Amino acid sequence: MQHLTPTTPVVPETMRAITQQRYGSADTWHVARIAPPTIADDEVLVRTHAAGLDRGTWHLMTGKPYALRLVFGLRGPRKNPTPGLDVAGTVVAVGAGVSAFSLGDEVFGISKGSFAEYAAAKASKLAHKPAGLTFEQAAVVPVSSMAAWQAVHDTGRVEPGQRVLVIGASGGVGSYATQLAVSFGAEVTGVASTAKLDLVRSLGAAHVVDYTQEDWSDRGPFDVIIDIAGNPSLSRLRRALTPTGTAVLTGGEEGDQLTGGMGRQLRGLLLSRFVGQRLTGFIPKERGSDLAQVARLIDAGTVVPALDRSYPLTEAATAMRRLEAGEVRGKVAITVAAA
Repeated sequence: MQHLTPTTPVVPETMRAITQQRYGSADTWHVARIAPPTIADDEVLVRTHAAGLDRGTWHLMTGKPYALRLVFGLRGPRKNPTPGLDVAGTVVAVGAGVSAFSLGDEVFGISKGSFAEYAAAKASKLAHKPAGLTFEQAAVVPVSSMAAWQAVHDTGRVEPGQRVLVIGASGGVGSYATQLAVSFGAEVTGVASTAKLDLVRSLGAAHVVDYTQEDWSDRGPFDVIIDIAGNPSLSRLRRALTPTGTAVLTGGEEGDQLTGGMGRQLRGLLLSRFVGQRLTGFIPKERGSDLAQVARLIDAGTVVPALDRSYPLTEAATAMRRLEAGEVRGKVAITVAAA
């Protein structure tokens, strides 16, 4: 159901979208014309101006870890063959139960299939777009910044004066985790590769570690470690923590193919019962309220999206290949429609 008024924009019968019928590499992505999505009472229809590319989209593209397939489909993403989570655009239809947004509002957040000219999104997963951001800049904020907020604020409980280590500080989540920890008054050390150290410094990190040249665990002890990239052992994390420090395990891209990094997180939770340190993980939640908190920091100039570059919709597969190769500094955006 949706409100229809004389000023409701006309949605075409078909739209351009990236589609995927089976799990695999970026070669499984194709541009096609499909019907625009319909919306439920708690959703809005967004005319997509830009979409963000994130690691979650890579997981859904490849179907890895394999446990994901129990939810999304055994051979392909049956629930939604159009990839893309991050979205930034203009509201063109509003569900009957939605009061927070109106036609014409510029929004950003999480949608179902943002690599398309129109995307349906739950109102609870959206926020109003900061006026100072382009749609491309806004599109690279939602997924990564919400995960970073929950890692740094909710789970890490970072406080002023603490020493914080961010492993994977140059990536999508890491670039926001670094800035958020700095904004909370922490002394931040960021870990990245040689080519990305300048980006990490620009994010406000007081210290940087080139993981190709130095062992970050030698820089401790840290009050909080936000572990986003790689799969360091629990013993190595503990060695770099204070006796009562906290390690937030949000990464695990190098974990096993069945569960990803979840096995390490579960072992950390179990070990925390017997030691003074907290070794914990979390499952990121898609909350527009968290995104609104980040938006306020963006408006204040405290947090700035790290946009590597933008690609047209027809080159989304190229953008994904760069992400897979580890070449992206921050995040990349997919431009779908002109603002």
